[in-house]
Amino acid sequence: MNNDRHVAVIGGGPAGMMAAATAASDGKKVILFEKNDFLGKKLLITGKGRCNVTNNADISEFIKNVPVNGNFLYSAFYSFTNTDLIDLLQRLGVETKVERGERVFPVSDKAKDVVNAFAKYVLDCGAKIVKVPVKKIVANDDGTKTVVLADKRAVKCDSVIIATGGASYPLTGSTGDGYKFAKDLGHTIVDLKPSLVPLVVKEEYIGKLQGLSLKNIAVTLKSDGKKVYEDFGEMLFTHYGLSGPVILSASSHMRKNAHYTISVDLKPALDEPTLDKRILRDFEQLKNKDFINSLDALLPKKLIPVIVELSGIDSHKKINEITKQERKNLVTLLKKLEFEIAGFRPIKEAIITSGGVNVKEITPGTMESKIAPGIFFAGEIIDTDAYTGGFNLQIAFSTGYLAGKNA
Repeated sequence: MNNDRHVAVIGGGPAGMMAAATAASDGKKVILFEKNDFLGKKLLITGKGRCNVTNNADISEFIKNVPVNGNFLYSAFYSFTNTDLIDLLQRLGVETKVERGERVFPVSDKAKDVVNAFAKYVLDCGAKIVKVPVKKIVANDDGTKTVVLADKRAVKCDSVIIATGGASYPLTGSTGDGYKFAKDLGHTIVDLKPSLVPLVVKEEYIGKLQGLSLKNIAVTLKSDGKKVYEDFGEMLFTHYGLSGPVILSASSHMRKNAHYTISVDLKPALDEPTLDKRILRDFEQLKNKDFINSLDALLPKKLIPVIVELSGIDSHKKINEITKQERKNLVTLLKKLEFEIAGFRPIKEAIITSGGVNVKEITPGTMESKIAPGIFFAGEIIDTDAYTGGFNLQIAFSTGYLAGKNA
């Protein structure tokens, strides 16, 4: 390294790798700085290690799936679309497939295939990779920037792309360094909070359901009785509360200091009259059994004792003694299993950090700072976040592409 002018990219996640490769492929001299031993450390754990790279929805639908500053991403999404990303992955040797909810995964179901392909892409495009932490960015009087490294070396460059990620999963390197860089350069940082994060509930019995995963359920999130969000899909019970795709998406609609409840419809394919008939048929076949032994065909084994307790029906009451009203109450419970939300899990457990560099201070068509010319932003450091389903990774790749093109 020397003091020749370069484009410096800070952060080797999806946004940083895309930015570095894009800039280098345009003939710019690019150095990608990464403080981890390898690129894409957080990318390796996305999609439970399978890497949900994007979504196959029409690109016009993407903004609808970004509840925080979605309109800011219009130029980015249309400059580098989900189709562009899928085509690039194919050229890099990574075939993809589409699953439920239009989620796109590598055919291999291995996130490391995506990481390895992009790391090779960065090098093949001509960028250099330097695995040293960045300490600070200095704006010089002549318009250039100096990137000061932790080992006290300094690199002078024309522009810097900050793609350091958020503050979630700090063990992957997302420790919030970029927020300090941005703030020191004059930027406003919108308050950070967890997004796409598991929820803590007040119900004490929740620990009995730990590890239980439910598919094809519906959830409704309410704030003081008003519906805020609803979704259909999978969820997971934990020792502290609720997790899984539908819960993570619901969390992105929640704000601090508001009261929320989530009700779970365990049988969304059946309306209450139809579910009642189904239960009645089961009861007729099991009329001499105890109530506790009558729900095996209807519910997962782990859930039955909890539902029995919540129903208020004596667990050893004979089926033929259960009243119509008790059966009706059971139906209501199965259609509306309600939880009171006590709060979020810590930001370190969140998939995405909400908050970050204020989008009003970034030019959306280039990702360049309006405050510090020559500084660009890409990925999670920007105050945007989306629902689960591949939308957040597309934000990273699209903003990384724009920043790399314009740096």
